[in-house]
Amino acid sequence: MKKTLIAAAAALTSLGAWSQVTLYGLADVGITRVSGYAGGSATQMNSGVMEGSRWGLKGEEDLGGGYKALFTLESRFELDNGTLSNRPYSGSQLPDRLTAGLPDSLANAISAAIAPSFGVNTNNALFDRQSWVGLVTPVGGFLLGRQYTPAFEAVASYDIMATQSALSAGQLAIFPAGVDIRANDTLQYRVVQGPWTASLMYGFPTTASGDDQLVGLGAFYRSADFSVGLGYNSRKNSAGEQALRTTVVGATVPWGSWRLSGLYGVIEEPNSGSAPELSAGLSDAGVPTTLINTVLDRLKQDARLMHLGARYEMGAAGHISVAYNHLDDKRSANADVTSYGVAYTYPLSKRTNLNAVLVRYANSASAQVAPGGNGYLGGVTASAGTDATSIALALRHTF
Repeated sequence: MKKTLIAAAAALTSLGAWSQVTLYGLADVGITRVSGYAGGSATQMNSGVMEGSRWGLKGEEDLGGGYKALFTLESRFELDNGTLSNRPYSGSQLPDRLTAGLPDSLANAISAAIAPSFGVNTNNALFDRQSWVGLVTPVGGFLLGRQYTPAFEAVASYDIMATQSALSAGQLAIFPAGVDIRANDTLQYRVVQGPWTASLMYGFPTTASGDDQLVGLGAFYRSADFSVGLGYNSRKNSAGEQALRTTVVGATVPWGSWRLSGLYGVIEEPNSGSAPELSAGLSDAGVPTTLINTVLDRLKQDARLMHLGARYEMGAAGHISVAYNHLDDKRSANADVTSYGVAYTYPLSKRTNLNAVLVRYANSASAQVAPGGNGYLGGVTASAGTDATSIALALRHTF
């Protein structure tokens, strides 16, 4: 905590050179009731039901001649307990399909290697959400640091829930993750021309091997009549093997008081992003190579994500959203999962609203996804094929 306070103080004291600095944030907390866990239904308080609670600083300085400097530092916090990270309610439990048929010793080794990272911001980074500085020029903007990826921008743009709550599409692809939400050490080139936005992203290596790189691109057309776009990420692991690759296309269109939205995503991971490190760890633990290869094969991904949603605007009475999401797992595990439900937002003021969300998760025979929220993972249900229902009531305030 002392290091956190020092870092925050350093960020604040360095702002004097910027002509315009904004302190902003969002506080979101609610009560959820989720069925399907190994211990039965769970009623708990969660931070980040609709959106992850956060505070941040944005700075802008006009350099003249069409040039401008920008920065964003954004930190998450857990409103229910004041910490910087969270773990799913199911804890260290992993999906059954990952360890099915394996010796107990290997299952325990896998759990010890993977489970500690199953959560949000498990390394307690202060500015986990965003930390970047940029230069806007007459030919586009250049942003450097930890940023959202193009594929995630597409998901957020064409999910009717904008990734909010357990009803959002991305909640179905959480283990392994189906899209890299943010990436460290990235350089992004971004151009905005009228309704068009285009971006290119390159992630510099973060390991000694220098092989783990990320590339991404996005193209979006946004007008008052409709919006359509594409986002693409491709990442290699530290052995230089093709790891997670995600392609998302989507569109949204207004229709009177309604807004209709849909997206389609292709999720491919022919080699696990953590394969080299996991393989080395299991090998050191004495696990035979054939069994290690079995585990690594189960961590691969080949899936299709579909989302259809609609939102009805009711003026001062808020808005109501409905959505249908489906993850089609193309692997032999065939861990398909479907979610559907309804969400209602009632504005108490311009900055404060109440939210109610009802969602049903239908897991296939080998799927095991439990509902979470924008700021946390739901984890896994009691066993493969166990369905889950989530009811959430939340209060959200922006500042």
